[in-house]
Amino acid sequence: MPQPGAFRAPRRLFLDTAMSTIPLTTTGAELLRQELHRLKTVERPNAITAIAEARTHGDLSENAEYDAAKERQGFVEARIKEIESKLSNAQVIDPTRVDADGRCVFGSTVDLEETKGGESVTYQIVGDDEADIKKGKISIGSPIARALIGRSAGDRGGVRKYEVLEVRYE
Repeated sequence: MPQPGAFRAPRRLFLDTAMSTIPLTTTGAELLRQELHRLKTVERPNAITAIAEARTHGDLSENAEYDAAKERQGFVEARIKEIESKLSNAQVIDPTRVDADGRCVFGSTVDLEETKGGESVTYQIVGDDEADIKKGKISIGSPIARALIGRSAGDRGGVRKYEVLEVRYE
């Protein structure tokens, strides 16, 4: 006698093939395009040349130089595909054209002041690929950006109490 459930259809995993849009500022999209161009015109040919040169050194099974060149080529090709995918799914937003009635939105630049210590900081809310805290660019997915979205000048809140001083779209 078969076990209960023995004739069940195999489990199938369905992947969501429709990627969601990726928000990018115009600057972020341009930086990705420049990186893609560099990868295709400089890095890819260099990797191909390195592989060809390594092949001339004899037995490929024990050739560390060949293995390293192939690994580098794999990295370059993977990054090219990743950038092409991001750009094809990108929703490019020009912060200078955003008018959100003074509210914090994607692409806006926000001046904050800590209510207790008076420390001031300025952040621009950008996409994940553009985020660089040293340059004052925070990811839309970061906790502080999520807390700021929808806030206006004069609003206060957060664990560390900050006041939104100004919201700009530059």
